[in-house]
Amino acid sequence: MRWLPSFFLSTALSLGALPAVSCEVALVLAVDVSGSVDDREFETQMRGLAEALRDGAISEALVLKQASVLVMQWTGNQRQRVSIPWRHVKNFDDTDQLADDIENTPRIWRNFSTAIGEALIFAQAAFDEVPQCKRKLIDVSGDGKSNEGIAPRAVHAQLRAAGITVNGLAIEQSDKTLTEYYQDNLIVGPGSFAIRADNFQDYPDRIRLKLLREITKQLSAVPPLQESGNL
Repeated sequence: MRWLPSFFLSTALSLGALPAVSCEVALVLAVDVSGSVDDREFETQMRGLAEALRDGAISEALVLKQASVLVMQWTGNQRQRVSIPWRHVKNFDDTDQLADDIENTPRIWRNFSTAIGEALIFAQAAFDEVPQCKRKLIDVSGDGKSNEGIAPRAVHAQLRAAGITVNGLAIEQSDKTLTEYYQDNLIVGPGSFAIRADNFQDYPDRIRLKLLREITKQLSAVPPLQESGNL
């Protein structure tokens, strides 16, 4: 159910009362499908993303910011692929359809390594298709450290130059130091942060809180996330 602010938003949109808003944020959702992630865990990630996008606060923020969202899967070197191309979110029907499509997205790979740096390079190139968007975010979720291809820190300089912020959700099911690794090696950009999910079962709740923080930037409204950020 969407509460009173959403009612006014929906009415304003239907009556054309809101001024035209260009894309405020472009968001790449980068999902880990490396060999350490089994099929049930992949489904948990995709279902968690879908549920987050159906959350009233998140869907409303996406519409207000006229966001563009892309979903990609990544694993080893040269294994990154767009699952859902850029979607411009103009209304709640768009967020509902995006959530449905994410939930029904098939897995591409199953038995390869973890190449985080390569995933970041692939995601950066995708922003060339949405130059009108003011803010550029890459949302990386994964359960392991990079063990193939270019190191993620080696990509930081070009990401900063392109005005891209990278945030991370570390799923610590098999590695209890992964959040610290994400803090030191993955995240980059003003206000960047990494948060922890103790296991894949925690993922849906943590990704909802993470997206809320990323999209709204209302940090005081988000409960403590056991995270750390750097500039």
